[in-house]
Amino acid sequence: MNQSVDVLIIGGGIAGASLGAALAPRKSVLIAEAEDQPGRHSTGRSAAFWHEGYGGPLVAPLSRASRPALQAGGFLSPRGAIHLGTEPDGFDIVEGCAVQPLDRAELERRLPGLRPNWTHGLWEPALADIDVARLHAGYLAELRRDGGIVRENARLVNARRDGDAWTAEFEHGEQVRSSVIVNAAGAWADQVAAACSVRALGVAPKRRTMVQLRVGRRGLSPLPLIIGAAGDFYFKGEGDQSIWLSPHDEITTEPCDAAPEEYDIATAIDRFEGVVDWPVERVERSWAGLRSFAPDRAPVFGFDPSEPQFFWCVGQGGYGIQTAPAAAALCAALILGDGAMPADPRPYYPQRFG
Repeated sequence: MNQSVDVLIIGGGIAGASLGAALAPRKSVLIAEAEDQPGRHSTGRSAAFWHEGYGGPLVAPLSRASRPALQAGGFLSPRGAIHLGTEPDGFDIVEGCAVQPLDRAELERRLPGLRPNWTHGLWEPALADIDVARLHAGYLAELRRDGGIVRENARLVNARRDGDAWTAEFEHGEQVRSSVIVNAAGAWADQVAAACSVRALGVAPKRRTMVQLRVGRRGLSPLPLIIGAAGDFYFKGEGDQSIWLSPHDEITTEPCDAAPEEYDIATAIDRFEGVVDWPVERVERSWAGLRSFAPDRAPVFGFDPSEPQFFWCVGQGGYGIQTAPAAAALCAALILGDGAMPADPRPYYPQRFG
């Protein structure tokens, strides 16, 4: 792997893959993925959906700007969402998101077996599932078609800048020369920064638990995403008698191959049983993924203020997939120095951390 490129991207998940695809028509690009396949820890374990207000008002512009591309590519499947609450004013909805109020009678019609304490709801018709695997694979295919390279099992050891170029060294002795290094390493972002002698930002990995339950009710495949207003659960239909469920947990962890813990699975089931009276028959499977957040929970896009050839593309939390088209376009425009900006880039600059 001893070669020279314009842009070396560390990390082949949705962030690195989408940015690589955006850059490849104009720059030589190499994605270095530490694992044996890109997207193993976060992208490949996501129960992703396009949710307009997810991530708050700083993320919503990227989500909105991404929807046309996701729709045009056939990556979205309509599902809709029901926000459930016990109080009329307990909902935190980003301004501009289209929602419709649901009274108790309408909630019972849409969600038979709903427990009595859930008296208020909002219907969000725009929410849609995302075909994550096809989207991610599509970006990697675009990259390769334009001459880009993906290297698996390429774990960065260190990188140093000599003049106007980086020399990056990898675990098995390979070297890559590049003009720009992009840190798209997700949970490993601060480790990559340290390997490049760049100050870490404090990007924190969080474990998110998912459970597939078989329950004693049929016809669940088209069930909308059901979201607790307090942010402590969500579930959606998966099969005729199965659902995907999360306790919406964010457990601080080290960068790792995340696995679900029995306590978190039990917590998810307990919260689910507090929403509907559907009998839980068994856990069909469970898994966990990593979601990584900057200290202020907003994405970080831009050149490092102290190292102008080191670019941050990290901190996407749980909304990296639904914002991928716009985030990639924005980051590509910043790296290339031209191109349309799908959103104001200033809220995402790393300079905000001082």
